[in-house]
Amino acid sequence: MKQVVAALILRDNKILICQRTKDQPMALKWEFPGGKIEPGEKPVAALRRELEEELGISATIEKEVATVEHHYKKGGAVELHFYRVREYQGELENRIFEQIRWVHPGDLTRFDFLDADRDIIRRLANGELLHE
Repeated sequence: MKQVVAALILRDNKILICQRTKDQPMALKWEFPGGKIEPGEKPVAALRRELEEELGISATIEKEVATVEHHYKKGGAVELHFYRVREYQGELENRIFEQIRWVHPGDLTRFDFLDADRDIIRRLANGELLHE
């Protein structure tokens, strides 16, 4: 099972979401920034690395707020670890995505997210996970 980390980056009561490019698998789906944990890498270190690569920021990673296991219909499985991020240094820049947006948690259900993110989207839209 592939191990993946993702950031719930918060600012002004909004959360950052990112859209995959048309050249990526599951093209143009929305997701949270993050990526695969490399062999021997700790989850927090992996997320810090991914956020630097994808967005050019140095993030303060808070506690893990959720873990989701997802099995894709065409095979393959992923275990996603979600971490809250409220502080970061550097100017946020879109380095790899089609687009990035700040949205209110209640509006997340309007976007076409990856299937693995759907439970988290529902929980965030219901006001869970962000204020614990």
